[in-house]
Amino acid sequence: MKRAIPVVVLSIAGLVPVWLYQPSAESSTVQAVTPAPSTSSSSSGSSGTNVVTTTTVDTEKGPVQLQVTFSGTKITAVKMLQQPNHPQTTAAVPKLVAETLEAQSADIDTVSGATITSDAYKESLQAAIDDNAKAASASPSASASEASSQTVDGSALSTEKGPVQVQVTFSGTKITAVRMLQQPNHPQTTAAVPVLVAETLEAQSADIDTVSGATITSEAYKESLQAAIDARG
Repeated sequence: MKRAIPVVVLSIAGLVPVWLYQPSAESSTVQAVTPAPSTSSSSSGSSGTNVVTTTTVDTEKGPVQLQVTFSGTKITAVKMLQQPNHPQTTAAVPKLVAETLEAQSADIDTVSGATITSDAYKESLQAAIDDNAKAASASPSASASEASSQTVDGSALSTEKGPVQVQVTFSGTKITAVRMLQQPNHPQTTAAVPVLVAETLEAQSADIDTVSGATITSEAYKESLQAAIDARG
């Protein structure tokens, strides 16, 4: 029997549902003026995926540290390893991640009410991007790996809450990114999507838990996800 994952409903107006976000144990809000962070570690595999962990940026609100996953030069996931324990930060982080995945750069808007966290996030993100660029230039196989990636749209499902459709990016057989093309306009869905995406990236399949409070969306998400997996060439 599947276990239910409790949902923390995020009160974010107009949140773009394009997340690859895994919440950290702490919450997040920052306004930072610290030295430009350098990256402390990075790793790459045969799939061309490069994971960069930035050094910690200390701010007056708390530490900020990112783990950024790249497929070639494309940002496919951002995870907060450390963040301030503030409600504003908790609400800001998904928005910052969504903006990052859309912009594919650190040139994103500062989240109102979380200026310190936003600035530290962008500074740390830029350091990760710079580190990945250096690694990519030293690895000729990176561009070939990026070219082998494949993006597949899952089936569009109509539910009583609204339409659900996912878009999945694969590198070989590995799921490297999941994007919501359609989703219900509900706070429970807004909170559930990052959890579902994080579970997918960890499980590398549609065999994931239903999110408590967003059962309908969860079931439709898994069905659309499985359709994309089945359709992958």
